[in-house]
Amino acid sequence: MISFGIEGTAHTIGIGIVDDCGNILADARRTYKPDPGKGIIPRDAVQFMGDNIRSTVDCALEQAGINFNNIDLISFSQGPGLGPCLRTAATAARVLSLHHKIPLIGVNHCVSHIEIGRLVCGLTDPLVLYVSGGNTQILKLKDKRYRIFGETLDVGVGNMLDKFGRAVGLEHPAGPKIEELAKEGKNYIELPYVVKGTDLSFSGVLTSAVEKFNKKCSLEDLCFSLQETAFSMLSEVTERALAHLKSNEVLLAGGVGNNLRLAEMLKTMAAEHNATFGVPKKYCSDNGVMIAWLGALMYKSGVRHNLEDTGVRQDFRTDEVEISW
Repeated sequence: MISFGIEGTAHTIGIGIVDDCGNILADARRTYKPDPGKGIIPRDAVQFMGDNIRSTVDCALEQAGINFNNIDLISFSQGPGLGPCLRTAATAARVLSLHHKIPLIGVNHCVSHIEIGRLVCGLTDPLVLYVSGGNTQILKLKDKRYRIFGETLDVGVGNMLDKFGRAVGLEHPAGPKIEELAKEGKNYIELPYVVKGTDLSFSGVLTSAVEKFNKKCSLEDLCFSLQETAFSMLSEVTERALAHLKSNEVLLAGGVGNNLRLAEMLKTMAAEHNATFGVPKKYCSDNGVMIAWLGALMYKSGVRHNLEDTGVRQDFRTDEVEISW
């Protein structure tokens, strides 16, 4: 079986093609870039998606060396995400499904990050730290659902980094530039460290970092301190979950997983607990491959969606999905 996936939750239009054995046949992506100092403007992101979806589809089909006659399933990101972007991807998926008479499945974007991580890293039952723009969660599969052990009480860590980046004039997404500047930081500047049991809060560290920038603190030192503080918080809660749940695998998933410093801290922590660590390096950022793979898993396990089941869900939580595969 060959699954065709469409990702469109925020700034990236991604098309992925996989088979049901987990072989990746195509990975095509186009990403909308706001002006420096600005974040995602949904209207502009949707326009970008509309302008680029056809060329991205064609690119993926060319990579795979197939056409729609070879495709058995179309999957798309049903949520969570920005409403206008979700609706654009969903509309494209429905049109392709109806025109080519191919079954259609809507998938949870967060769960797809986890499942592509399990596939690429060869993990079976990991404790998951899922970190992206809109989400920060520590999860573990139990009784057919990814149960949330801890999560952010306000903004996701990626959103926090992007907001700091906008405040200091960095381009979006700010994470890679913050990581680069942090390597030049030499002095740790104390910022709020907010862990509440198994949950975290990033609004205070953001406010404090922006205030210190406005008081002329070194940007490099602030980027270094922001990373060390936020990532230490994430590592602490993940370590607490690892010890409590007695896991022997740790998976870092989501866009912030691209950060090498965060991966280093988690890998060190996991090794201290004799746990295997994995991060899907090429597939942390939003992509269509993860959507196609989760669709294939769902379809093989017996999940079927009618057209009326494919409405988008901006607040589609990770722990709402029944894991039947």
